[in-house]
Amino acid sequence: MTRIYKLLDRPAWNEAVALGVFRGSEADAADGFIHFSDAGQAQETARRHFTDSPDLLLLTVDAESLGDALRWEPSRDGALFPHLYAALPVAAVIEIRALEPGGDGVPRLGTLEP
Repeated sequence: MTRIYKLLDRPAWNEAVALGVFRGSEADAADGFIHFSDAGQAQETARRHFTDSPDLLLLTVDAESLGDALRWEPSRDGALFPHLYAALPVAAVIEIRALEPGGDGVPRLGTLEP
């Protein structure tokens, strides 16, 4: 199983659970897809976009369960990032982890499985 990761705040996740799907953040909607990171990209994504973010969660998602709606496309520094061109079914989330910031405000993700 290939794992991909999504950072989001708890209220957004609670709304997704109530709906059965996560439709994406404002940034996702603006770009036309839901942004994810792989295990090697997630910590830098956290640093760049989620420093000092309160009540942050890390979702671990089974990439294969997303089918053809998931595409790996060039993004930061030309690296391929997973982009979902559909809503994320709550059932595709295999783990949810609450994150704590380090002393610099950057969320600490710990070791992530590819």
